[in-house]
Amino acid sequence: MNDGWAGTGWDWTDHDAVRRRLDEGADPERWNGGRPLHRAAFSGSPEVVAELAARVEDVDALENGVTALWEAVVSRRPENARALAAAGADPWRPSFGGWSPGRLSLAGPTPDLFPPVAGVCLTAAERAAAEEARRLIAALGEFHYDGTGLACVAGIDAAEAVRRLEAAPVEDEIVDELLEDPYAYDMDESLRVIGVTSVPGGCIVTQPWGYAPQMPGVLTRLSAGTVCYGLYANPKSGNQGSIARHGAVEGWDLHPGGGPYENDGPEAVLHSYLYQYRAVAYSCAFAGLRPTDARAVVGPPDIWVELPERDYWSH
Repeated sequence: MNDGWAGTGWDWTDHDAVRRRLDEGADPERWNGGRPLHRAAFSGSPEVVAELAARVEDVDALENGVTALWEAVVSRRPENARALAAAGADPWRPSFGGWSPGRLSLAGPTPDLFPPVAGVCLTAAERAAAEEARRLIAALGEFHYDGTGLACVAGIDAAEAVRRLEAAPVEDEIVDELLEDPYAYDMDESLRVIGVTSVPGGCIVTQPWGYAPQMPGVLTRLSAGTVCYGLYANPKSGNQGSIARHGAVEGWDLHPGGGPYENDGPEAVLHSYLYQYRAVAYSCAFAGLRPTDARAVVGPPDIWVELPERDYWSH
């Protein structure tokens, strides 16, 4: 079926081109199986958003369970959100986790995005979470972490993590050689070397070249009596997350820094919004860790240790 948008990609910023297509009969309700207004909400210009919003039957129509206004807010496109609100979109319509686009925006960088409504505000806990997200993201800063494995563990320090893993210290000379080119070593050997660092709230286990901290047998030992969040920044397939609690893995193949998702609860929606595209910060915050810089992730750690030989995939 020809919807009039053939050849249009993900860039919806050219107002003249979009208006010309619409005037020539392009369908304002359909594009490549989706809705043009939703695409423009997170990857277009406010002029294109306004043009499409004036031509659709329902500016609050849903795609994948959310409105275009939700997409604009979550994508941090405030001008697009304002254009949608001006076209009649409802900022206070409940969406994922019971959040509305308007209330969610109160936790983001533009809390004055919509005119205030009496009784609609953040709770004290939600305000604290938003403030900590801003602090944590700024503290970690920008750094390359593709290929890195992490385990963010609540409530225990580096010494206790080493004890739980029954790991042994590694000589500096061995670590120096390994860091020069970790991929030159046999993977069975290099994966057993991890760094461990105490941070406020707990500790972080890291491996800049591999997934070892997120192996089930590592997570279950670290999480006895507590919770930890594992992350592997897979260079091929993106960030992979996992949750272990009280010695058992309860979540696997998660997507830290993505979402929010339809089945998320209120806290998970807020967490995903605050740390969108910030997988390392997301992982730290999930476990309640409050690092003051990125050293626990990028090194040097408090201590390098070697894991004992065992099967880490059968828990």
